Amino acid sequence: MAEPVISLAETGHGPDSLSRFASVFFGKGGALSRLGDFEFRPEQQRMAVAVARALEEERPLVVEAGTGVGKSLAYLAPAVRKALDEGRKAIISTHTINLQEQLVHKDIPLLQSVLGEPFRALLLKGRRNYLCPLRLQIAMSGGGEMFTTSELEELKSIWEWAGKTKDGTLSDLDFAPSPRVWSQVCSESHACTAKRCAGSGGCFYQEARKRIAEAHLLVVNHTLFFTLLNGQEESSETGGGFLFAKDFLIFDEAHTLEQVAARQLGLSLSQTGMKFDLHRLFNPKNKKGLFQLAGDAEGRRLTMAVLDGIDEFFDTVESRCRWGEYGRECRVREAEFVEDTLGAGLVELSRRARTIADLANETTKAELGELARRLADCRSALATFLDQRDEGFVYWVEKNERESLSLNAAPVNVAELLRPVFFDRDRPCVFTSATLGTGDRDLAYFRKRVGAGEVEAIRIGSPFDYARQMTIHLVKTMPEPGGRDYEAALAKWIRYFVRKSGGRAFVLFTSYKLLQRVAAELDDFFRTEKIRLLVQGGGASRQQLIETFKEDETSVLFGTDSFWTGVDVPGKALSNVIITRLPFAVPDHPLTQARLEWIEERGGNSFMDYSVPEAILKLRQGVGRLIRSGTDRGMVVLLDNRVLSKRYGKLFLEAMPEAPVVVEE
Repeated sequence: MAEPVISLAETGHGPDSLSRFASVFFGKGGALSRLGDFEFRPEQQRMAVAVARALEEERPLVVEAGTGVGKSLAYLAPAVRKALDEGRKAIISTHTINLQEQLVHKDIPLLQSVLGEPFRALLLKGRRNYLCPLRLQIAMSGGGEMFTTSELEELKSIWEWAGKTKDGTLSDLDFAPSPRVWSQVCSESHACTAKRCAGSGGCFYQEARKRIAEAHLLVVNHTLFFTLLNGQEESSETGGGFLFAKDFLIFDEAHTLEQVAARQLGLSLSQTGMKFDLHRLFNPKNKKGLFQLAGDAEGRRLTMAVLDGIDEFFDTVESRCRWGEYGRECRVREAEFVEDTLGAGLVELSRRARTIADLANETTKAELGELARRLADCRSALATFLDQRDEGFVYWVEKNERESLSLNAAPVNVAELLRPVFFDRDRPCVFTSATLGTGDRDLAYFRKRVGAGEVEAIRIGSPFDYARQMTIHLVKTMPEPGGRDYEAALAKWIRYFVRKSGGRAFVLFTSYKLLQRVAAELDDFFRTEKIRLLVQGGGASRQQLIETFKEDETSVLFGTDSFWTGVDVPGKALSNVIITRLPFAVPDHPLTQARLEWIEERGGNSFMDYSVPEAILKLRQGVGRLIRSGTDRGMVVLLDNRVLSKRYGKLFLEAMPEAPVVVEE
């Protein structure tokens, strides 16, 4: 057997240790080497050993692994080995669907083929993704009292699908049902229970729970993880684990953890969502709903009164708001900034639903009970927002594209909330991403933001040869963003660099309005050059744009926030990433404002301590779109001269891959 780069003695553990397994498995003569396309990567082996050590020593670990390391296999192999050896569950949490699909359809099957021992892996979805056949039967029996003619047609289609589907999840359905119809047939915690549904053996969610119990490895997304962590309803006893007894956790794409946690540990109460739930009780427009089915006139009257009250309340909220530059968020700094004209009605309606539930048959009882609970939760969230009950939270009103409002709250400093969950006890949890560092060797910025102050952190570089594979282009004469000539110069230099690469470019913006203006300005240029221009917001979905970009190898794609991360386009189709400006967070979002204030109040420098590191991380993610394989070649263009003119500019350059820098005049 060929000697691995990391020797067995170096692992510091005995012959049966997990770190020894990881070293051998990823070594030159290990199990992975039996694959035909195996390429030994010392970086991958090093990460696998580090993960294995943390897991066997039952402690947390933070690890940045550069693009091309193969980090998913590096944590999957030791995680599965530990799960099998100790009869425990490994939970893998990701941020994007793309990575989930890679794990489920590529990496996990590959590992199953070479590990030499079978293991069970499962993609865990939120329960409302699953069809509940009992609720479907109840909905069908409600008929014309519950649903319109078109909704009944949807129910019939779902009924036919239910007899053929294997997993019973929404993604398996070949059409998109209306939210109202799906909400009446999906699994819900108080309406689809083990007692009511498990006995038949036909409930898709209850069957999924059985598979969860038998699984060695579960794949979830960050949002679902925190939802389950808050509810702890999927298992009655966590037994010292995170979600299940003695489980252990790996967070991939951990750079998104702070933002997701802030949202999930806060609250959001939307005008649309509240009305949606009330319409399940009674919809005055079509005269359908549970109160109609129960023949309860008083319930219908109360529902209509609360529906009117919701609109009146949110009209008052909007009249008191002072919207920011983009007219989407308004921070609320004082308690009771509007009178609570809604809470009493929600309480009364919740009581009425419970009263009618007690008189109803068994099927309707559960439905009314679930909605009564939801209304009580709305009342509680409303009171929390108006009273500003939670210390250390920021509160704001948000307006969506349809002009509907929501009340929101989020913790300003999630580190204080995450520390006791992940880091105060000796429990194995690994946090990894290709971009955690801001130029700091010990990943101190990330660790501070998530409460991992004393946790071991390691950085593992990319196996790619950036000095040979890419060049970084800067433009010394670019005006500063926001300057009078900036947009004209931006259009000029985009033309120049697009010609240089023959198209094949991502142009990344931080402002959708700027993207639209520049796209309009350059429309004739792209037509003349016979280069297809793909623009975010033109009707095609993100995935459709990416697929078209891959197929048309000379095309150029203009994108904003969602294209900076999670996009993988290896090969010739992407040879040029143009970044229009440094991606500083917009400081008028209430959560960003509150974080900056929190730092200043404690004697820090909010710009250098938060704004710059966050922008560096985002820049690294954007730059990371370019080189996705060992054969890729290309250029990164940064059209923001502040990297040359400002003192903090060198921090951005130092955080970039070590590649030749060309300064254009």
